[in-house]
Amino acid sequence: QVQLVESGGGLVQAGGSLRLSCAASISTFSRNAVGWYRQAPGNQRELVARISSSDSTNYADSVKGRFTISRDNAKNTVYLQMNSLKPEDTAVYYCNVQRFEWLSGTVDYWGKGTQVTVSS
Repeated sequence: QVQLVESGGGLVQAGGSLRLSCAASISTFSRNAVGWYRQAPGNQRELVARISSSDSTNYADSVKGRFTISRDNAKNTVYLQMNSLKPEDTAVYYCNVQRFEWLSGTVDYWGKGTQVTVSS
């Protein structure tokens, strides 16, 4: 049983900052890759950032230099620090955890999302 709970979304003005958190109730957290995705109305869900079990990171070109993903394995939590926010960042942000399971292969787990709205 895996549960991911996002928090930290809200309404901010352009140029402002938000810090998203995702608390994961998963025993293998430290060995799993974790990521943030987002989906705006009328758009497909897209990868924003991911961090591996060895702390290597990847970012979408649109957020490079503005967003930072990090993880705290002691707290089973992944964060997304979002700075210099733009109206184009408005979306529902979802937490994702990937875990290899012997019978199923790599399995994706998702949170329910948190709304981020950036006003101009």
